This record gives sequence, structure tokens and C-alpha cells, in this order.
Amino acid sequence: MGQPVMQFQILAKSADKVAEFYNSLFGWNIDTDNALGYRVVTTGSDKGIQGGIWPSPPEGHSMVQLFVEVEDVTAAVAQATQLGGQVIIPPQMLPDGDEMAMILDPEGISFGLFKPKGQQ
Repeated sequence: MGQPVMQFQILAKSADKVAEFYNSLFGWNIDTDNALGYRVVTTGSDKGIQGGIWPSPPEGHSMVQLFVEVEDVTAAVAQATQLGGQVIIPPQMLPDGDEMAMILDPEGISFGLFKPKGQQ
């Protein structure tokens, strides 16, 4: 299995304002009906990937992140750190059963490692 990019995430200081911007500009559906109140973005197209919007922390920057699906989040984190990456958020289970971790690559670009619930 390759490691596909499964989702984008927009981090924004004003997440609700940014969600309304993309909803108005592109007609993207924004749904917050989930355990974290995460702004799930459905673009309305079978092409491309879907995403989400999350507030950036006060000390953070607004940015776009990619989430890459892996078979083993803990092993991928270990490999990333061996290659010069830095762990921002260690592997953890999310309320919906997915597993994720956040990494900085050697250039300081953040990305997510992701394993959907139920994946063996």
C-alpha cells in the first residue's frame, strides 16, 4: 500500500470566518456535528480530497496541512524522527476512533500521519 494524502486541513486564527469564506466562495459544505466540533469540509466533488478547518493556537500560524494515511502511526512517527522530523503531537486516538500524529519535517513544515478507525 502506498501512503496517499487523504485530507487537507486549514489552520486559521478565525476558523469560523475562514469556514464562511470558503463556503461562500466555493460552496463547500462545513459540518461541525462531531465530537470535537471540527469543521469538516465537503467540497461537493468526487475529484480531489476533502478536508477540515481547525483553529490555530494563539502562538501558531495560519496554514494548510496535509494528512497522509499510514498503516502504523507509531512506526511512521519513529521513522520520521530518525529522518530529522520533529513530533508536534504524538500518536493518539481521536474520539471517532481514528489515530493521528502531527510532525514537522526537516524544513519546519507540519503534516499529519493518519490511520482511519478499523484499518488493520
